[in-house]
Amino acid sequence: MTPADANGRELDLGTRVNASPEESDGACYTEADNIGARARLHRNVLNAALHSAGLVNYPTEWWHWSFGDRYWALATQAPTALYGPKDLPSADRP
Repeated sequence: MTPADANGRELDLGTRVNASPEESDGACYTEADNIGARARLHRNVLNAALHSAGLVNYPTEWWHWSFGDRYWALATQAPTALYGPKDLPSADRP
């Protein structure tokens, strides 16, 4: 997820989406301390909004948020994920 301004321009979040730790010198980590103040503010706003909606962040990628999957269940200590693979009855298979 990448927030943008009213004109559709992506906000500064310190790195591009999908930046690797190597290319970003670790700035892709959500709590990286080697990003500017404006990028930190934008990350804090993003984090507050998505966390309040029940999503969890994958800490090595500021843009990676989950809800209902296995990682979400682990991070929230839920007993199970909300969704996952589903076996279809044979009549529904192609």
